[in-house]
Amino acid sequence: METSPTSRTQPDTAGPAWADPGSGHYAVLLASISVVVILSNIGGSKGVQFGPIITDGGFFLFPLAYILGDVITELYGARAARRAIVMGFIAAVVSVICYAIIIVLPGFNDDYGIAKQSALETALGPVWQIVLAGLLGYAAGQTLNSTVMVLMKRRTLERGLFARLASSTGLGELVDTLVFCTVAATAIGITTVGQWANYTCFGFVYKVAVQYAVMPATAWLIKWLKRHEPSYRPR
Repeated sequence: METSPTSRTQPDTAGPAWADPGSGHYAVLLASISVVVILSNIGGSKGVQFGPIITDGGFFLFPLAYILGDVITELYGARAARRAIVMGFIAAVVSVICYAIIIVLPGFNDDYGIAKQSALETALGPVWQIVLAGLLGYAAGQTLNSTVMVLMKRRTLERGLFARLASSTGLGELVDTLVFCTVAATAIGITTVGQWANYTCFGFVYKVAVQYAVMPATAWLIKWLKRHEPSYRPR
């Protein structure tokens, strides 16, 4: 059973261990995931094509959000993971509001100022749609991802870390990619079902492949943090 986030001690029960999210490590992970979400949304507004493959400019960043989410969930539990998701949402929404203010502010009237205004409207204008897609996809996918990890940890405790990472990654990324690509497609210029299928399939395969490829590094980071979190008491 997950402990209160304000408690620095673990009860002597047979349940899974969680660290206190009041630590500096949690703050760093929370800040990192918020930055990744914001940058992914900016990059996601640009359509990218490698030969027959269709993706967006945020494709190389977004898997990091799930990797960080896995680390947070494994160490701090579902409640701390939900807090990270909410903070990522807030950061994304605030960024969209800031972009809108920047766009409506009166600029210079010379040729350079007019060109700069047009470029900002083109680059940052569609970001709200990417953020909406990201919020819906990330909420569904990351929530499922965290739930699977927590449920499996309650059954296996400290054993089976790789199984938890692999299982939660596949399910979470599948739901996230379907929702995100469907909502975001028109923002990057996708107009046909074939393009959408290309975009969605590549996105899912790429994200899962990246997370599986770096799984040994993710597991190492989790184990390192467990050793250096004073409030973490493995069972």
